[in-house]
Amino acid sequence: MQIQITDTVTEDDQNALLTGLRAYNFQFLKTTNFGDLAVYWRDEHHKIRGGLIGKIKGDWLCIEFLWMDDALRKDGYGTKLMQVAEQTARERGCLHALVDTMSFQALPFYQKNGYQLQMTLDNFPESGAARHYLSKTF
Repeated sequence: MQIQITDTVTEDDQNALLTGLRAYNFQFLKTTNFGDLAVYWRDEHHKIRGGLIGKIKGDWLCIEFLWMDDALRKDGYGTKLMQVAEQTARERGCLHALVDTMSFQALPFYQKNGYQLQMTLDNFPESGAARHYLSKTF
């Protein structure tokens, strides 16, 4: 047996770790409510102009990515996107949502939409920046 150090994470290597991790975790968790959730704004040419990608993990919607085209910001599109994602998550059995955002991104947006700041990591990923973790109970 040997230790390997690499700067390249292959899909096969990642899948091997995830398979082992999931096998361990699922001994302790119900696995009936896990899956993906995506909500997109598409234009008339079917181009994505904004969207949200998340994972449902038990009672939680974990928002992984949220992006809106600059032209659609400040017009309620992001809020509508969040409302649809949250409603869909509730219909799928979720009771809460979790999201993280960088200090230069969308902290006020999430707070405006009812998310409560739970924790801040200062100087992440570098000095002068911060990463904020927020949650919401439906």
